[in-house]
Amino acid sequence: MNILLIAGGWSSEREVSLMGAANIRAALENLGHTVRDFDPAHELDDLTHRARKADFAFINMHGSPGEDGLVQAMLESADCPYQGAGPAPSFLALNKAAAKQIFRDNDIPTPDWHLLTAPLENDTDIPLDFPVFAKPNTGGSSVDMGIARNREELVRQTSIIFSHCDQALLEQYTPGTELTCGILGETPMPVILIRPKPGAEFFDYANKYDEDGAEEICPAPIDDALSKQIMELTVRGSKALGLTGYSRADFMLGEDGVPRMLEINTLPGMTTTSLVPRAAAAMGLSFEDLIAELIRLGLEERGRA
Repeated sequence: MNILLIAGGWSSEREVSLMGAANIRAALENLGHTVRDFDPAHELDDLTHRARKADFAFINMHGSPGEDGLVQAMLESADCPYQGAGPAPSFLALNKAAAKQIFRDNDIPTPDWHLLTAPLENDTDIPLDFPVFAKPNTGGSSVDMGIARNREELVRQTSIIFSHCDQALLEQYTPGTELTCGILGETPMPVILIRPKPGAEFFDYANKYDEDGAEEICPAPIDDALSKQIMELTVRGSKALGLTGYSRADFMLGEDGVPRMLEINTLPGMTTTSLVPRAAAAMGLSFEDLIAELIRLGLEERGRA
């Protein structure tokens, strides 16, 4: 097939997107496909034209555009199939505050939160107890995320966020163990336990992408009942948002033993250190097998199988 590989863009996760795209390109070529690169940062005005000439588009975008549904909507207007979730589910999942409302509506545990749409003022009420996490409401890869233990630290952290975007999500800090679970088609993947490297307070950007980053243990060394619970929550969260193809849900296992869903990523990372490829390997799927399956699912979802 002639495949349009869409990566890059203009979000803070551009470099991560391009790193993953290099791996995907090699896998696609090894599978016998013809690959043409497309970077929306430089060519967005030509997307539908290029998509009409392709048999399939493989999206490896993070943040906006890509995870916000814009690229998916444009591909659909060009009648070009692609992998992963459609425009509306992508938009809902990327907006953390919106996704958390849907989790709560579906009885999926999630930490309490508060959405800021303007920088903190002296009289801004924060209905959470310190410490809190502050993160961009529509970002990923832990970019600009931080823990605030008092109001002064929160002002500093949210100022960083508002220098790059217009919404900040404040989330009740939940001490515990970080876990993540992917889903491929309708099948949950093995749960992964994430153990940040010494000195790191959480699974930050360096822990995710540095070669000496966090320890990622797959399958997670947790009891079967908890693993099954997390898998079930992952499936429920995916269905609640209307996701298809694949995704990855992130959890914090609190000291009370309750796994709380933080967010769901609709275009999980595809670098050599990424979590979904690691879980796929535990299922006996090579990176090329994973890419081939995502293409099959994408064609099936859009009536081209």
